[in-house]
Order: sequence, then C-alpha cells, then structure tokens
Amino acid sequence: MSEVYAARRDRVRERCAAGGGAAALVSRAANVRYLAGAAPHGAVLLVGKDEDVLLCGRPPSDQQGEGRPDEALRMQVLAAPGADPAVAGAGLAAAQGAETLAVEEHDLTVARHRALGSVAPRLDLLDLGTAVEQLRLVKDEEEISCLRIAAEIADQALGELLESILVGRTERHLALELERRLVDHGADGPAFPTSVGTGPHSGRGAHRPSDRRVEEGDFLSVCLGASYRGYRCEIGRTFVIGTSPADWQIELYDLVFAAQRAGREALVPGAACRDVDRAARHVLDSAGYADGLAPLTGHGVGLEIDEDPQLAPAAMGKLDVCVPVTVEPGVHLPGRGGVRIDDTLVVRPEADGGPELLTITTKELLAL
Repeated sequence: MSEVYAARRDRVRERCAAGGGAAALVSRAANVRYLAGAAPHGAVLLVGKDEDVLLCGRPPSDQQGEGRPDEALRMQVLAAPGADPAVAGAGLAAAQGAETLAVEEHDLTVARHRALGSVAPRLDLLDLGTAVEQLRLVKDEEEISCLRIAAEIADQALGELLESILVGRTERHLALELERRLVDHGADGPAFPTSVGTGPHSGRGAHRPSDRRVEEGDFLSVCLGASYRGYRCEIGRTFVIGTSPADWQIELYDLVFAAQRAGREALVPGAACRDVDRAARHVLDSAGYADGLAPLTGHGVGLEIDEDPQLAPAAMGKLDVCVPVTVEPGVHLPGRGGVRIDDTLVVRPEADGGPELLTITTKELLAL
C-alpha cells in the first residue's frame, strides 16, 4: 500500500503546485488517513516540497479502527505534552524552505489558523479547500473491497436480529444489540449511531432510539452501518411486526420501494447527481408526499459516512465510475410511522452490470 499512499500524496502535491503552493498541511482526520494510512488522534500530515511527514501528539495505538501508518512515511511524535501537530507542521514546512503552505481552512479554527501564521510568519497561507475530499470521491478496488466487507457485516448483524423475538424489546436495546453484533462479526465499530424506530417513530431519518417497546402491528425501521478498516457503509430496512401488514402499510411500503428502485436505476456513470435525487423524489412527489421529504436522497460513503457526492435537488456535478453512494428515500407520517429503504451501491457502467449493490438484505416487506 505504500505506493498507493505515495501516489495519493503526489496528487496533492500536484494540486498545490498548480495553485501556486509549495507544501500542504492536511488536518482533517479522514484526509490524513487517506494519504497516510492512519490518523492518530490530532495528527496532521505535511505534504512537503522534499519530504512528507506525519506529525502526532502521541504514538499511534494498536486499536483496530485507527489504521496503520504508511511504513515509508516519516513519523514525528512531538515531545512536548500538549503541543499542536499543526503548528509543528507549519514550522517544519518553513524549515524545509517552503514560502507558501496550503491548509484546510474548512477544518481549522480561527485560533489554530492564527497560531500557524505566528509560528512561521514568512509563510504565505493558502486554502487547500476540499482538494483531498475530491480525490477521495472515486474509490479504488481495495477501498471498494473494504466497503463490500463492511456491507456484509451489516447484513449479517441485521439478519441475525430478524431471527430473534422483537415484541416487547425497546428501540434502545435493539440498537445496542445490533452494534454489538457488528463488532462480533469483525467491524471496527458502527459506522454511525444505529437508528431503530418503532410505531410512530418508524421512517424518521436518524431517529435516536428511545425506550419505546416494539408492539404488534408496528412498522420497525432500522438504519445501521459497519466500519471496516475505516470504510463505512449504510443499510436501512423497514419491517412489520407480528401480524400481516395493514393495507396502508403495504401501500406506503410499495411507494417508497418504487422510489428507491428509481433512484438505484438512475445511478449510471455521467448522471447528474440532482437527476438521481429527482428520479426518486418524483415518485414520492407524484403520490402527494412532497412535504416533509428529506433534503437529499443519498450521499457518498467511504472513510466518512456522509461524503460527497450529495444526491440532492440542488447538487452539482456528475457521477463517476467507482463512486459509492447511498440511495435512501423515506416517508414518515406523523403519529403513524413510516418507511425508509436504504442501500449502499457503487456506480458501475452498464457493461459491467450496472450499479453494484453492496447491501443485500431482502427488501421484501416482511412480517416478523
């Protein structure tokens, strides 16, 4: 992997050179990990003129989810307790002879930005912007393999939960059990806080599990994800508890399923991100559910659970091959509940079979 990380850092160096910069200081944790293989707490990466250095306030730990630093990359652990790796990185860039330093202004506090300027006053600080995030958009096959394994883990955890007795258990208990099962199956941990909604809570996006107990006839909506080697996937499903679904539940489920299918089918290379959102949203709008819909239909996933691209009405840009995204439309009826269906897919050309579905738990409306 050293060659992969080195190539990624070279691309950042090229971006800096094109923008008039000589060096870059990367501070956003996911970006540091993408370029260095690991992101110990508070670490920054100096992509320098002559040498790249990972600066840490403490040595990397052996925790499974933290990653392993590129062995070919020099690491500098700061000796002074409480020293800021970013400030040390600016000083090192100046010592290397850099006259300009590109920084991730969107990740730095005002105070930290000022500290960088004070330690190396002759450095001209430029904004690197989201250059690294843009490099992260298209995944290589090793990254997609990690996402595929994360999806398999999430599918396993969800499948096992569906085989257990659910009536009488609280949303909070079910969420904790799902997260335990994720770790049992090899995940670093949950990709995000697991959401379990029952009855009137079902169908809500990012619902925080409560002490409400599962009851007969409830809709049960679950959204969870696994993190594997830092890569995060997402899956969401809705079920009916205990009895055959009511007519209104079947109708609502079929509608959301149709919207999700339309969004998935729109995932083709070159498709505008807003058109994917429009494809799913149109199905729900036409049925009279325009009000209260989520602001987006999906988003990118990778080292973060909510990356670009955004599949939203005003989204800019087009989809590339090997970009993983979620498609997750939903409808929530206040006081009654609702439906969310959420998959993680990878954009693939039609010649390769179209979008690759990573999360494969059935989307049939099951009565549990």
